[in-house]
Amino acid sequence: MSLAATTPLAALARFLPAVRSAVPHLATFGGVGIVAFLVDVGVFNALRATVLMDQVIWAKVVSVTIATGVAWLGHRQLTFRATRRSKVAAELLFFVLANGGGLLIAAGCLFVSHYLLGFTSALADNVAGNVVGLALGTAFRYLAYRFFVFAPTRETVS
Repeated sequence: MSLAATTPLAALARFLPAVRSAVPHLATFGGVGIVAFLVDVGVFNALRATVLMDQVIWAKVVSVTIATGVAWLGHRQLTFRATRRSKVAAELLFFVLANGGGLLIAAGCLFVSHYLLGFTSALADNVAGNVVGLALGTAFRYLAYRFFVFAPTRETVS
């Protein structure tokens, strides 16, 4: 083995094709995620400002539930169309469970910020639930979708 084959540059050259092939998939995941995020934030803030003013956790639960439906349709039809399951009900169940984990992460961040730390402004609630919670929940959901919900080894639709 030559010394050139073990340099960081050589390792990067071997890694780049994998990164290039993942970019379109990650871009589609991100696009669907942005739409679902806008639904989540819009519904959360509408509920927080109106019917669920004093119940921010329930506002988050409702907004994430609606955004989950939008995300499932987008990911099923776009992001993971090549590996989606033929059994739609089973796929939806696993998708809901994965999003439940993401919801728990976002609601947990919101709970800590709002109730334990006492940051109760609209800005603080949005930072906790829609920035910190979203970032952590998105990482969790992507891994769950990729390796569990829409895993290529599962029975897929052609």
